[in-house]
Amino acid sequence: MKKSKRLFDFMLSLLGLFITIPIFLVVSLLIKLEDNGPIFYKQKRVGYKGKEFHIWKFRTMVVNADSLGRLITVGKDPRITKVGFWLRKFRIDEIPQLINVLKGEMSLVGPRPEVPKYLKFYDEEMRRILEYVPGMTDPTSLNFLDESEVLAKAEDPEEKYIKEILPLKVKQSLKYLERSNLWTDFLVILKTIFNLIKI
Repeated sequence: MKKSKRLFDFMLSLLGLFITIPIFLVVSLLIKLEDNGPIFYKQKRVGYKGKEFHIWKFRTMVVNADSLGRLITVGKDPRITKVGFWLRKFRIDEIPQLINVLKGEMSLVGPRPEVPKYLKFYDEEMRRILEYVPGMTDPTSLNFLDESEVLAKAEDPEEKYIKEILPLKVKQSLKYLERSNLWTDFLVILKTIFNLIKI
């Protein structure tokens, strides 16, 4: 990662964490009041150069949800809690990933990190995505905001994800990354915020 991009990520993630302290407090209380389970959910993802790390999110599903169904979330997944539904709707569950950005495991803008299970389906071209630091958002993420609903309509959601959606997402992300800079990243961040506000 370029030093300028790392500094950009570090400063904005630090500012973001400070600004969202009230959100952390309110969301933590709501999650605890609903089922008294863990506030945060950590899942193993594949990052830069194939190095694995744990991504942080507010927990939006029942405890031990990973052992109760697919790794991908489809439509109105019964594992999603009442509080979790609203956190997902407004993407609030993603805010703790600012911690990953602060640590240098992620960038504010970059390809979404995948779970290790699906890495075996990457061909040589798709594996080029591992040469970039994964991010909280990118244009591809914005294009696939309805991914869960699309998968819900598929006869085999996981097969559709592996064979159709995953290759397309990686291809789109690579296309953006090849021409990205701090200015385009800043515009993506603004567009992401705008999309959340208008939901």
